[in-house]
Amino acid sequence: MRDTDESPDAGDISARLLAWYDRHARVMPWRVGPAERRAGHRPDPYRVWLSEIMLQQTTVAAVRDYFRRFTDRWPDVEALAAAPDADVMAEWAGLGYYARARNLLKGARAVVALHGGRFPETRDGLLSLPGVGPYTAAAVASIAFDEPATVVDGNVERVVSRLFAVETPLPAAKPELTRLAATLTPQVRPGDHAQAMMDLGATICTPRKPVCSLCPLRPDCEGHRAGLEAELPRKAPKAEKPVREGRLWIAVRADGAVLLETRPERGMLGGMLGWPGTDWDRSGGPAGAPLEADWRETGVEVRHTFTHFHLRLEVLVAQVAEAALPARGSFVPRADFRPAALPTLMRKGWSVAAAAIRHPTGEERLA
Repeated sequence: MRDTDESPDAGDISARLLAWYDRHARVMPWRVGPAERRAGHRPDPYRVWLSEIMLQQTTVAAVRDYFRRFTDRWPDVEALAAAPDADVMAEWAGLGYYARARNLLKGARAVVALHGGRFPETRDGLLSLPGVGPYTAAAVASIAFDEPATVVDGNVERVVSRLFAVETPLPAAKPELTRLAATLTPQVRPGDHAQAMMDLGATICTPRKPVCSLCPLRPDCEGHRAGLEAELPRKAPKAEKPVREGRLWIAVRADGAVLLETRPERGMLGGMLGWPGTDWDRSGGPAGAPLEADWRETGVEVRHTFTHFHLRLEVLVAQVAEAALPARGSFVPRADFRPAALPTLMRKGWSVAAAAIRHPTGEERLA
């Protein structure tokens, strides 16, 4: 690693990186590309903020369609702030990390109520919004408002760790990588610089088999010079994830209505529609069956992985009379039931239940 945190070639590195970005910038539905910027187009802070919230712990490929649907339905922050919670949560279904959707609504409403519908233009101001942490605040300030804030995501960490040959394992290396990334952040075009660093990490300086021959920063890359590029960034061993177990109860009424409940705001899948189940997320919710019924085991286990644990859920099904009264949740008419509006875990449960109810003996059919 260099003997000093200050790189004497920082200006040259940024210039070469921006020249590369001008030729190779990825096209994204939320991005104002370099040619558009030169023509005078400015990024919409709402679209930048929305994309950054969606991209937290999620891939670009997974976000594209969600972003298009959201902006078609809610084209500005005022429209999103006025949207019913249930509509936003349903549109978010399948994207995961559902606290982001709740914070998205809180953030939009804060922008409208406290800032007259205009996003704060500084990193510090953006940090006051719900769901906006240091990374998101820096990204929006940089990309939307050209504040020279240092933006460090996983792609940037990888580029910087190789460029400066930082051998401290992640996550302990994060402060050092942020400090080094700051030495490269220019005063001119900081937003394009931030996006260029992310694009470089996503397309050239990739986790495996980086394409160093095409990298504009290769002449300055200490990791490449030392033959360490494929080994960096180093990562501390991950602890093995524990396994949690539980149950889902899926009831279908004689008229085809299904029993659903809205999950508590706090806890996993907070605020989302789902099947009644045990307290597998340890949020303190009810653990018993939602109504008296002839519950039948499907013999099929739903498996799902969250950030900190693996989950295994037994699925029980029941077909009940129209007069059935649940102790929790409510029956949703079949015409109003959209499996696609459920989070992924609950959709898995429905797939198991639907198959079991359709073919318990080879004769019965789901209403």
